[in-house]
Amino acid sequence: MVLKNRHSGSGSSDNIVVGLDIGTTKVCVLIAAKEQDGRINVLGIGKAENEGMARGTVTHIEKTVRAIQQAVQDAERSSGIKVRAVNVGIAGDHIQSFQSRGVIAISNPENEITKKDVERLLQDTKRVALPSDRRIIHVIPQEFIVDGQDGINDPRGMAGVRMEANVHIITGGITAVQNIYKCVERAGLEINDLVLEPLASAYSVMSDEEKEVGIVLVDIGGGTTDIAIFEDRTIRHSAVLAIAGKKVTEDIRKGLGILNDEAERLKREHGYAYLPEIVDDVQLTLRPIGGRDAAQISRTLLGQIIQPRMEEILEIVALEIKRSGYSRHLHSGVILTGGGSLIKGTAALAREVLGMPVKIGIPSGFSGGFVNEVENPIYSTCVGLVLHGMKNIGGTIGPDLEGKRSFFRRIIDWFEEL
Repeated sequence: MVLKNRHSGSGSSDNIVVGLDIGTTKVCVLIAAKEQDGRINVLGIGKAENEGMARGTVTHIEKTVRAIQQAVQDAERSSGIKVRAVNVGIAGDHIQSFQSRGVIAISNPENEITKKDVERLLQDTKRVALPSDRRIIHVIPQEFIVDGQDGINDPRGMAGVRMEANVHIITGGITAVQNIYKCVERAGLEINDLVLEPLASAYSVMSDEEKEVGIVLVDIGGGTTDIAIFEDRTIRHSAVLAIAGKKVTEDIRKGLGILNDEAERLKREHGYAYLPEIVDDVQLTLRPIGGRDAAQISRTLLGQIIQPRMEEILEIVALEIKRSGYSRHLHSGVILTGGGSLIKGTAALAREVLGMPVKIGIPSGFSGGFVNEVENPIYSTCVGLVLHGMKNIGGTIGPDLEGKRSFFRRIIDWFEEL
């Protein structure tokens, strides 16, 4: 899919891509341009707090719309570009995935497999029974099999009479997707493409070599923890867990009897997810409430609140990795990203809980502009949404291989037919 963005300002609109990450605690917008020499420059960044989401799904339309508008306006001011169309990430506990298989016959006279044959095969893999409230978001090929020969990544141009495919299908709830669409539309924007957030994050923090050897992405956001397992350069398993950094903040708020903003500040500035890494056990002063005297707590006490919840999140991640059946294939270990990964000691705790090498994933892939500003795990998804769009500008077949129309466009058509 060639992603275009109508805008005011200099340059070709065909080379402008905008990523919109609608998170549980924040909305991020990233505007980037692809130069003729292939370099990608970050032109604008916008961020706003979001109080209209819970566990990755919309709970308040107007609050989410206002957050989107504020983030977009910030990005427009810094870039001088008027945003009209965006690539949106989707997550939430309504996301589900499973494996499927399809088979077709090659009927052209020379038995040469074409792009149309591949698209026809992937359409066949979608012939699965789904509940009426669910629709397919991505169909991601695992491998193609031509006349019994397996392990084929791209069968186009090969000769054969029978072609099969094993695919990874990701589905989402219709109402959850509709609400995302409504928020974006009411903010005055159009949707170019919809991408599963862990897939987007993987674009920005993983190398092809890591994907080939075997690696798991763990994106700890505000409302959800997203998991994506890769091997042989393709995704093998994905999951979205409805527990993440916001739970840590709630634990601090309830445990210390303080306001949510103060709990978030303590978590970011002084929090530790792994007690052995606390070297300087200083006293922290809490902001007084209602004229009361300011109280003090130790950094160790704060860590004793944070560590159990982070352990719980990582233990659920470990169970999901085991359930996937790929736990023995992850030789590159784990990449942690998202805002939750910024809590000090998270990587050390993850090494202990998961029993694998762990590193913090920093977004990369840009050459100029606001590069330093986006080299932060909180921007992993937004950066990935832009890089996904840039791949499709170059004519590369996207990860879902679903043709030229976006998922949202198919959703709208489906409802119009009712």
